[in-house]
Amino acid sequence: KEPRGDWFIPAQLKSSVTLFYLHGGGYTFYSAVTREFMAMLADYFGLRMFAPDSRLTPEHPHPAQLNDAIDAYRFLLSKGVDPAQLVIAGDSAGGHLALMTLLELREQDLPQPALVVGICPWTDIGERGASFYGNDRYDLVQGWMALKFGEWLKGASGLSNEALSPIHHNFAGLAPLYLQGGGKEVLVDMIREFAATVRDQGCEVTLDVWEHMTHNFQAHGQSMPESCEALERIAAAISS
Repeated sequence: KEPRGDWFIPAQLKSSVTLFYLHGGGYTFYSAVTREFMAMLADYFGLRMFAPDSRLTPEHPHPAQLNDAIDAYRFLLSKGVDPAQLVIAGDSAGGHLALMTLLELREQDLPQPALVVGICPWTDIGERGASFYGNDRYDLVQGWMALKFGEWLKGASGLSNEALSPIHHNFAGLAPLYLQGGGKEVLVDMIREFAATVRDQGCEVTLDVWEHMTHNFQAHGQSMPESCEALERIAAAISS
């Protein structure tokens, strides 16, 4: 049975790569503008994309979203998608889910994808770094909002922040990571620290930060030179 989700198929396919996209929204919403962003990405990259419509918090806390992501990944494999031609990507909370999915694939002895792309990924559901509150004045996402999203993700599970934060896990031996961040977003310090942490573990990771950009600036598409450059770098990472 095909999992609930959205397929985005561009008019012209540029590659046989399939993009498995996990949407942002703090795990609490899946908005129309997010769907437009994903459609733009599929068209820009010339890749077919599947984005699962995962259950949302606070009604469905962890591990509902992780289970939905793994089920969707298994579905793609069952349809003959080659893991070597499969890229997992996600923005914000979707970036968090992409990283947690990578860990869960190892736990379930499932094949790793070719690459994971984290667009302004949420790497710690607790407080981390001076930017977490210091960039509130610039960013659409605020520090207090991230903490609330973390509370809803945990629900009544009794799990700690550490258990549900990628920065506290070991990514050695897993798929390579390509990460992007904005220097004026609240999450930028934790993104930088996560990249340094997993690099020390032996994980292959690349991080690009645009110093004057806020959270999910890539959604500006071709209307801003910074977002154009960011999209081009994602395309290059996928094709390399």
